[in-house]
Amino acid sequence: MITRAKLLTTPAVLAAVLLATYLWIVNAPLDSIERNALEGGQVRLYLWQQVELTAVSTFFVLVLALPAGVLLTRRFARPAAPLAVVLANLGQATPAIGLLALLTFWLGIGARTALVAMVAYAVLPVLSNTMAGLRAIDPALLDAAKGIGMSPPGVLARVELPLAVPLILAGVRTALVLNVGTGTLASFAGGGGLGNLITAGITTQRTRVLVVGAVLTVCLALLVDWLASLAELRLSPRGLE
Repeated sequence: MITRAKLLTTPAVLAAVLLATYLWIVNAPLDSIERNALEGGQVRLYLWQQVELTAVSTFFVLVLALPAGVLLTRRFARPAAPLAVVLANLGQATPAIGLLALLTFWLGIGARTALVAMVAYAVLPVLSNTMAGLRAIDPALLDAAKGIGMSPPGVLARVELPLAVPLILAGVRTALVLNVGTGTLASFAGGGGLGNLITAGITTQRTRVLVVGAVLTVCLALLVDWLASLAELRLSPRGLE
């Protein structure tokens, strides 16, 4: 249940954590390796790359999963729904790092490979929630809409999708958080992102670099989840709140 108190608490906590981390790094005696990793705009660059990876991959997830979820709930396509869910589940059934490694052999090094892996890993929650939301609608409501003369596209746009919005947005929130987490692995495929800080902190044994990368990743995941909560609160039909 989304409450206004939760919506106000999350950004306050995130701001406090980021401020504490910033003050800790600013006042810490950094060596040359730590300064190279954390200064000169490197952190901003990696953070922006992470945001881009998350936004672009989520966009393609929505483009693929939403229409597919709607299509698979239509009468003529329902027999294909189990197979589609199995195929979508392959992305999450495969460990993210293993999926990324396999795609690297196929597509090579670069952000494109990371994006394909992120889309494959996050498509299932949006697809399954879209299908579940549309299937959960009372058939009597659909019959009533058809009875007043609404066309099938009109029933979909004005009855089915608005009623399915809460479940669809829950799937989108899950996909966003998954993409933030999976995006940290993009560094292994040369895709950039905050994973560069995390791997640099591990390989150079610099705890401060590792902590900065981890804190920013967690805060970004919580931030996008909070923004999705705002969208869910705003877009959900009033009668379903």
